[in-house]
Amino acid sequence: MIEVINLNKVYKNGAVALEGINFKVEDGEFVFIVGSSGSGKSTLLKAMLKEVNVTKGIIIINGKDINKLKKGKIPYFRREIGIVFQDFRLLPNKTVAENVAFAMEVVGAKKSEIRKRVPQVLAMVGLQNKRKAYPNQLSGGEQQRVALARAIINKPQYLLADEPTGNLDPNNAMGIMSLLEDINGTGTTVIVASHAKEIVDVMDKRVIALENGRIVKDSKGGYNYNV
Repeated sequence: MIEVINLNKVYKNGAVALEGINFKVEDGEFVFIVGSSGSGKSTLLKAMLKEVNVTKGIIIINGKDINKLKKGKIPYFRREIGIVFQDFRLLPNKTVAENVAFAMEVVGAKKSEIRKRVPQVLAMVGLQNKRKAYPNQLSGGEQQRVALARAIINKPQYLLADEPTGNLDPNNAMGIMSLLEDINGTGTTVIVASHAKEIVDVMDKRVIALENGRIVKDSKGGYNYNV
């Protein structure tokens, strides 16, 4: 479970990014975090990844108050979480298979396990025939599928996606969302930051809406929170 309690983030210049944020995400949930640019979506995800230090408040993930984690423990904590970015962040000089395998290599997985797991995950995201291709030989949708495969290769309990469809056309965007829903169906908790109203409405999941760093909606029923 993820629990966020009275979370606040104020930057050094005085800008308030998050204020009084409270919510729980149960294991196995699929949740959208929505809001316009500057509403606090990315800051919230970064706080949950321990990439930014919060000004006040508590974030409990899997029973740990991550704000109390020592610096040396943070990389191990992040192994429990898969992350997907809008800009893919693939290694240009590695093939699709090598990009995905790299995520297992950095956590010290055995070569035999890597050889077994990589084809399974590439098949899951529909890229088994692209395993030898390089990122510049792929479409945007295919690159995002590689990024998704890399994020789930180590079987994380939680998957965070920051605007994963922001650079994709509508068809590819819905394809990525369908994959995220499939991954959620295996038991992985999925949290997606998005401003794509049409996608959020079609998916019909729980929505946490942010406005000026505060939660203005937390319920199921689409993107619109001005009702």
